[in-house]
Amino acid sequence: MAIQGAARIDVERALRHESEPVPAGRAEQVAGALPKRMLFATPVPETPGDAPAPHATWALTSAWSHRGQIATGTAAIHYGAGHDRLIQPMVFADGFGHGSSHLPAFWQQLNAPYPPRRHRLLDQLLAQGIDVVLLGFGARHIHIQANAGVAAACIRRVIAERAGGTPLIVGGLGSGGLITRYALAEMESRGEDHQTMTYLSYDTPHNGAWLPLILQQLAYFSETLAPGEPGQADLIRSPAAQQLLWAWVESARYSGPVATASPLRTAFIEDLRRVGWFPVRPRKLGVANGAADGTGRNVPPDALVFEWSALDGLAGATVRTQPDRGTTKYVGGMRALPLWSSKSYTSDVAPFDGAPGGTLASYGLLADELGVPIETRYRSACFVPSVSAVALQYDPLEWTVDLYTDITALSPEHSQLDDYQCDADNSEHGQVTATLAEWIVGQLAK
Repeated sequence: MAIQGAARIDVERALRHESEPVPAGRAEQVAGALPKRMLFATPVPETPGDAPAPHATWALTSAWSHRGQIATGTAAIHYGAGHDRLIQPMVFADGFGHGSSHLPAFWQQLNAPYPPRRHRLLDQLLAQGIDVVLLGFGARHIHIQANAGVAAACIRRVIAERAGGTPLIVGGLGSGGLITRYALAEMESRGEDHQTMTYLSYDTPHNGAWLPLILQQLAYFSETLAPGEPGQADLIRSPAAQQLLWAWVESARYSGPVATASPLRTAFIEDLRRVGWFPVRPRKLGVANGAADGTGRNVPPDALVFEWSALDGLAGATVRTQPDRGTTKYVGGMRALPLWSSKSYTSDVAPFDGAPGGTLASYGLLADELGVPIETRYRSACFVPSVSAVALQYDPLEWTVDLYTDITALSPEHSQLDDYQCDADNSEHGQVTATLAEWIVGQLAK
């Protein structure tokens, strides 16, 4: 398997800005053909009126600062059946995105009716007597450690306002699971009693997430032509993205290692180890939107996803799926003549796109924005590999693991969770399915 630093990307520039005069307004022309809105964040429904008003709302300030930054957040409290106060609380944190959380939309995502009987997860938990505390953040894209301070502040307040002594359930969706994991472990390292019996992560990238490298570069390419408003490159450049992504590039021109390329990811892993890696006291549960049996999606490596051309061919891009390792394997290119023309090649990068895992419609979202056709099977790629979501025992910096591992054949000690459940198929990251929801309801009823 690859070792840390072996996986890399190399950019071949065919043109340079100074090679010939640039027609007036050319950059603006190309920018006008490029996507304007931020893509690749987890899609969340926003149907007005579908989320009930919470019984209470708390404004929260981080229990600690990180790099001089004090984060903020909001909690929406929904009492369980027959309750008029917190009695059996579950704190559940929002996942990755840019800007502030939208808690009504977060509710809708978690409480979407799932087949075959159209049950709703949050409604089931409330009926079970669990008080649901949805936790959002003022800035989801900042350092995980900073938002973990918001989670700690929420846990403290839940303890202070809870009637009785029922232990807490604490967890989150996606990066929200990492935020609460860090918060609980940090509280333990400080000798603070978080009074949490169960930790629950939902498709959390415990060992890292994946976003196709060519799409990262295209985001930076777009930014060079249309600077200004926050765009896709800002999301990829954000501290949280750098900490979450196993493979990351810093610019459209960057050539070099991509495996744990950001110092922020290395520092976050070191901080996790400093506080104990996982919290010790709670029972640690996790669910994965990816399949467990090693079956990936029908997304072959090293295949053409789409070609985009605009302005009579002066602007364009080629996007291919991630090749299966190899040396200097072509993954795509981009052009804005005569300002820019480049091709990108990767070496020793595993074929993440088709791996078992929670998916994100990363290719499809971009193709739709560009107005180019794309085969259905290429719309979504792996975002949180199953081997990451169930926290298999391997080094998250080096990723010495087979992405297609048959998790069903492994003994329990191969995971750092006490118990976990993978989906029947590879579903969308954060999607509530019958397989996962029914397992959660059963586990929390114990």
